Amino acid sequence: MTLTELRYIVTLAQEQHFGQAAERCHVSQPTLSIAVKKLEQELGVELFERSKNKVSPTPTGEKVIAQAQKVLEESSRIQDIAAAGKDQLNSPLKVGGIFTIGPYLFPQFIPKLRELAPHMPLVVEESYTATLRRRLRNGDLDVIIIALPFTEPDVVTQPLYTEPFVVLIPENHRLTKRKVIDQDDLEGENILLLGEGHCFRDQVLEALPKLASQQGRDHVRGIRTDTEGSSLETMRHMVASGLGITILPLSAVLGTQNKVQNLVTRPFAKSGPCRTVALAWRASFPRHKAIDALRKAILETKLPGLQQAD
Repeated sequence: MTLTELRYIVTLAQEQHFGQAAERCHVSQPTLSIAVKKLEQELGVELFERSKNKVSPTPTGEKVIAQAQKVLEESSRIQDIAAAGKDQLNSPLKVGGIFTIGPYLFPQFIPKLRELAPHMPLVVEESYTATLRRRLRNGDLDVIIIALPFTEPDVVTQPLYTEPFVVLIPENHRLTKRKVIDQDDLEGENILLLGEGHCFRDQVLEALPKLASQQGRDHVRGIRTDTEGSSLETMRHMVASGLGITILPLSAVLGTQNKVQNLVTRPFAKSGPCRTVALAWRASFPRHKAIDALRKAILETKLPGLQQAD
């Protein structure tokens, strides 16, 4: 068996679909299917139950896949050790960011990082926290930018900054008369939220208990959350279309005021909702200088309204 074959079965178990697993592994579906079958023949057991719509691990397959995951994690540590012997600022750095951070932070810090480490190629990607967590463990990513809380065995987290949430509203909305927004001011409003799977959605609901209690309910009074969006940019356009108002992290509105016309923001009252953004990397990752350069590049962007973490 090979590490490639182990990676195939781990990915197939996650995707439960040959085509999607092949796409993630950057191979054709027949290549992945043949490799999985070859491994099953070598081991003498069926690792997956196959149907028209789904592929799922057998009981024995679950045990083999769990061990394969451990092997892949250990193999990534070998790569980390080897990388330590190279110029830490000369090898590619693979950085992931959650959807509600990446589009707004990446363009800000990348030019600065190029100044600090001009010979370090940068590979970036955006995804959900759960996906970034898995890819970090597998060694597919070196460091990820996420919102706290975030816990994972053998992973180091380092807070970067705290940013407040703001309310995005049409310029003719009644709330424009207020300088700051209290949670009670949101009564009677339709609050547009991100869909399930976005950690920012969970943070908003946790920070605003009344909003969480009214989620999905259509009351004459109270806060309604009848509509969901797939991205913060979608939410921005939904607000512009008159479907409601929304709550965004401050970084999502800095420098974007002209993207959609006739929209304004209002801050929450003192001690309003906020989030802390952090770096996370495997404790075994040896390129500390690369992590330091990334952190310095992010903090030196000095986006207004963001408070550097201690």
